[in-house]
Amino acid sequence: MTHTITARRMRHCRDCDGFPVVAIDTGQRHPDGTRRTLRATCPACNGTGTTPLRTRPAEVRA
Repeated sequence: MTHTITARRMRHCRDCDGFPVVAIDTGQRHPDGTRRTLRATCPACNGTGTTPLRTRPAEVRA
Protein backbone atom coordinates (compact mmCIF):
# COMPACT_ATOMS: atom_id res chain seq x y z
CA MET A 1 0.00 0.00 0.00
CA THR A 2 1.38 3.39 -0.91
CA HIS A 3 1.12 6.37 1.38
CA THR A 4 0.79 9.94 0.29
CA ILE A 5 2.92 12.32 2.28
CA THR A 6 1.90 15.95 2.11
CA ALA A 7 4.53 18.63 2.39
CA ARG A 8 4.44 20.38 5.71
CA ARG A 9 4.76 24.10 6.08
CA MET A 10 7.29 23.60 8.88
CA ARG A 11 11.06 23.35 9.07
CA HIS A 12 13.68 22.53 11.68
CA CYS A 13 14.32 25.29 14.17
CA ARG A 14 17.42 27.29 13.27
CA ASP A 15 18.48 27.68 16.90
CA CYS A 16 18.32 24.05 18.04
CA ASP A 17 18.53 22.28 14.65
CA GLY A 18 15.62 20.01 15.55
CA PHE A 19 16.95 18.93 18.97
CA PRO A 20 14.69 21.04 21.21
CA VAL A 21 15.26 19.42 24.62
CA VAL A 22 18.62 18.61 26.21
CA ALA A 23 19.58 17.08 29.55
CA ILE A 24 22.31 18.88 31.49
CA ASP A 25 24.26 16.93 34.10
CA THR A 26 24.58 18.92 37.36
CA GLY A 27 27.44 16.82 38.75
CA GLN A 28 25.37 15.78 41.78
CA ARG A 29 23.94 12.34 42.46
CA HIS A 30 20.71 11.02 43.92
CA PRO A 31 20.93 8.72 47.00
CA ASP A 32 20.56 5.69 44.67
CA GLY A 33 23.63 6.76 42.66
CA THR A 34 21.94 8.11 39.54
CA ARG A 35 22.94 11.54 38.28
CA ARG A 36 20.83 14.64 38.71
CA THR A 37 19.99 16.34 35.45
CA LEU A 38 18.16 19.46 34.33
CA ARG A 39 16.01 19.66 31.20
CA ALA A 40 16.45 22.72 29.02
CA THR A 41 14.13 23.50 26.11
CA CYS A 42 14.82 25.74 23.13
CA PRO A 43 13.23 29.16 23.72
CA ALA A 44 12.90 29.87 20.00
CA CYS A 45 10.61 26.91 19.20
CA ASN A 46 9.26 26.28 22.74
CA GLY A 47 10.56 22.71 22.70
CA THR A 48 8.88 21.56 19.49
CA GLY A 49 11.97 21.47 17.23
CA THR A 50 10.13 23.09 14.33
CA THR A 51 9.27 26.59 13.25
CA PRO A 52 6.75 27.67 10.60
CA LEU A 53 8.04 28.68 7.19
CA ARG A 54 7.97 32.39 6.65
CA THR A 55 6.19 33.74 3.65
CA ARG A 56 7.75 36.49 1.63
CA PRO A 57 6.05 39.84 1.96
CA ALA A 58 4.31 41.04 -1.16
CA GLU A 59 6.37 43.44 -3.25
CA VAL A 60 5.25 47.03 -3.14
CA ARG A 61 5.27 48.69 -6.53
CA ALA A 62 5.10 52.42 -6.87
